[in-house]
Amino acid sequence: MIPWESRAEEMVEKQIRARGVLSESVLEAMRSVPRHLFLPERLRESAWIDSPLPIGEEQTISQPYMVAKMTELLAPEKGDSVLEIGTGSGYQSAVLASMGAKVTSMERIASLAEKASETLSFLGYDVVVLWSDGREKGELAGKFQRVIVTAAAPELEEWWSDVLAPGGRLVSPVSVLSGSERLILREKRAPGVFVDSWHDYCRFVPLLQGRTGGIC
Repeated sequence: MIPWESRAEEMVEKQIRARGVLSESVLEAMRSVPRHLFLPERLRESAWIDSPLPIGEEQTISQPYMVAKMTELLAPEKGDSVLEIGTGSGYQSAVLASMGAKVTSMERIASLAEKASETLSFLGYDVVVLWSDGREKGELAGKFQRVIVTAAAPELEEWWSDVLAPGGRLVSPVSVLSGSERLILREKRAPGVFVDSWHDYCRFVPLLQGRTGGIC
């Protein structure tokens, strides 16, 4: 069996660097995180293909290129506080944590929140996973240098921009008029002052409202 590190290296070179993601810190994070361990065991051999894969509850782990592209746009620096909306498998959280970010991640589906928290803890990634509805701020407090949304939103929720610190960056897939989705990068220059730019077209599971399930 080919070691996973070799598979990860091939993934980075052929699927990510070759498509224009050039941040060395992002590429190193994508090499270092064992993507296969964030998947159901029956799908682990497929972990390194450039495709989203099912993780249960009608959710997916995003394709490697898209994880890398969003991370490059987010441009987290070591020590940054990062809010993730949509934990899913926990893979994106692990990539951010491996770059030295302090990650808080919100997941509305209880079983996924629990599984992701277990996997992240087992692998040594210090990530706070909240069973929470990402369309509502709830009791979340404080400001974040970075906010990343990993499900397709009809529009940016106002509170996502509110919790962004000045100089911060927000990355999210957003529905567009063509019926598809596109990545938006929002940069907060000052309180109430934002600069938006549009990037890759993409396809994500929809961002839904309301918590489901219950953690025992």
